[in-house]
Amino acid sequence: MGHHWKQNAMSVSAPSLQRAPVSGFQLVCLSAVLFSTAGVFTKGVNADAWSIIFWRGLAAAGIALVLLLLRREFSREIRQFRLPAILATLLMASGTAAFVPAFKLTTIANVALIYAAAPFIAALFGWLFLREKPTSTIMLGSVSALIGVTLIFGGISTQGDLWGNLLAGWMTLVMAGITIIYRRWPDTPTTLPGAASALLLCPIVAGLGTPAEVPISELAILAGFGVCFAFAFILLSAGAKHLPPAETALLSALETPLAPIWGILFFHEIPNMQTILGGALIMVAVFGTYGHQWRKKRKQARIA
Repeated sequence: MGHHWKQNAMSVSAPSLQRAPVSGFQLVCLSAVLFSTAGVFTKGVNADAWSIIFWRGLAAAGIALVLLLLRREFSREIRQFRLPAILATLLMASGTAAFVPAFKLTTIANVALIYAAAPFIAALFGWLFLREKPTSTIMLGSVSALIGVTLIFGGISTQGDLWGNLLAGWMTLVMAGITIIYRRWPDTPTTLPGAASALLLCPIVAGLGTPAEVPISELAILAGFGVCFAFAFILLSAGAKHLPPAETALLSALETPLAPIWGILFFHEIPNMQTILGGALIMVAVFGTYGHQWRKKRKQARIA
């Protein structure tokens, strides 16, 4: 869920990379672990998807706003909250409204692996809307990811799987769109649109679900869901300051293979053969592409 953060990760000079690679490595890896738990939180409660979105959104928005105030960045993000930020807010709200129900309808593996194709969809959008021609590595990765997603869709066995996969697909398109917004308008704030999207959804999902009927025990879990993701973003942004963008993207991609593992361990969700094959193609595309970028950046750093 942190792809637009990956696209905006801060690059550093070679000396800076030598000073703090371990701390950056650890922070980004920990953020990937936290991001990978979305399915566990969603499937670990009996509350409906709309109630989950409501309480998770309140917790995450509250933490985000407190952090903005503590960092004294609230007024700056308000000033920068123009049309691109509004578009990002609407897309984030739309994506969240699809992402959480997707976990309720299909397996964690299906959602995580389909979502892993977001960087390649972003590359396609960049080509179409920003005239940024993708490299041959990105093009090969995109083809591999597309075949993988097609295989996952071909392996659906229930109507729930179909709708869950479609919702995960929409979330993937949304995150690719958000990436393009931040690529085109890099001064667009990131924290405030996230908080605003959560608050925007609250009155809508309150009417669709039953958040007032969620038991106290599950409220604690959902609050933890919001806190977990808020800290995942914090750790990712902090770690990205000490690593090149390609390395940040490569490490944060660890969330994708971790998510299905949690599904197997906690809910005994054994992926079918088509999901395994499709997921393998997607992961080859993801790690192959990011690995190539990482090696390229390392080579450039040594030359510099």
